[in-house]
Order: sequence, then C-alpha cells, then structure tokens
Amino acid sequence: MRLPLAPEGWPFVLVFAVLGLLTALFVRPWLAVFPLLVMAFMVFFFRDPERVIPPGAETVVSPADGRVLSVKAVMEDQYLNREMVMVAIFMSPMDVHVNRAPMAGRVETVVHTPGRFVAAYREEASMKNERIDMVMEGKAGRILVRQVAGLLARRAVCRVKPGDTLEKGERYGVIKFGSRLDIYLPLGTEILVDKDERVYAGSTIVGRLPDSFSGGTGP
Repeated sequence: MRLPLAPEGWPFVLVFAVLGLLTALFVRPWLAVFPLLVMAFMVFFFRDPERVIPPGAETVVSPADGRVLSVKAVMEDQYLNREMVMVAIFMSPMDVHVNRAPMAGRVETVVHTPGRFVAAYREEASMKNERIDMVMEGKAGRILVRQVAGLLARRAVCRVKPGDTLEKGERYGVIKFGSRLDIYLPLGTEILVDKDERVYAGSTIVGRLPDSFSGGTGP
C-alpha cells in the first residue's frame, strides 16, 4: 500500500523523529514534544493524497493546490515563442505541495534556472526567482509548466527528464515549503478558473484546449 507522503518529505520526518527519540532518552522526555511537533508538521506539509483525475484529452487540470493569483495573456518567448494564457497559482504552507502533470504528453524540456527568492505572490517572481521550467507536448500541442521558488521555499524538485511521458494528473514534482506554479496555455483555451479561486492538483479543471492548437515552435 502506498503511503500518502511525498518521498521528499521522508528525510525531514525521520530527522525530527530521531531527534525526538534522542531528546526523550537523553535529555528530558517532555522536551521531546517540540521535535515531535515539527515532525507532525512535516507529515502534514508533505502529505500526498490521492485525487480523482477528470477524463478528456482536451481538459487541462491544475498542476498544483492553491489560490489562483492571476489569469492573463503574456508573450512566452523562451520556449514556445507565442502569446499564451498564463494561470499563476500560489501555494501557501498549508497547501499540498506535490505537483501533477496538467495533461498527458511527453516531456520535451526541463530547465533549472537559478535566481532570487522574492515572495512568490509578487508578479516579478515568475521570471526573477529560482525556477524549473517543463515543456510538455501532447496531442493538443505544447504547454509550459513553471515551478517557482518563493521567499521560504528554496527548493523545487522535478522528478522527470526530457523524453519521459506523463499521464494527466500524474505526480511529477514538489516544491518544498510554499511557493508558486505557473502554467502557460494556448490562446483560445477556455479558462474555467478565476482569480482567487481555490484549485486542487489533478482534480480541478483549469481549462479546455482549443481544437486548433498546434503548440508553437521551440527556440
């Protein structure tokens, strides 16, 4: 049976569990409550619940839990070289931080870019902060998913590499301790979420891709 905890969380959980045990054995038993409380928070933070993935090749699901920061048209000139609709999602420390593939397809590009660590809800965070960009190509074309580190979240993990294939809603990464995730969809996508709306990775339908989308060209 699969434990509902992201693999990246186990080192944190085990460290504080051992610290709690050692504190109880060699210091004072009542002091063990503090590392054990931190351990409990780590279990909560790295929780990884199952999700029901909605069907349909044309539907795009949210890649992250959180609150929609913005929905706007932008020029994406790094990978797709075309105007896209960007949906930005902010993840608070209380949200599930496991990221899921928004659609089925092949991973074309994974690029890690070092950067700053300004608050993830600020508009400039998408381009100035440390981030991992993943371009996916599916039956409907190419999209970009961007994991963005935040003020406290300084470690994004992408578990896939170019050439891997993902199913819609499949787990592909995690951002440790809060942050943001941006998804770039083609113009003409029917966006089904609004600013400030709560979304859930793998289960909330963000939009429906247009039939005519071809995905653009690479750099």
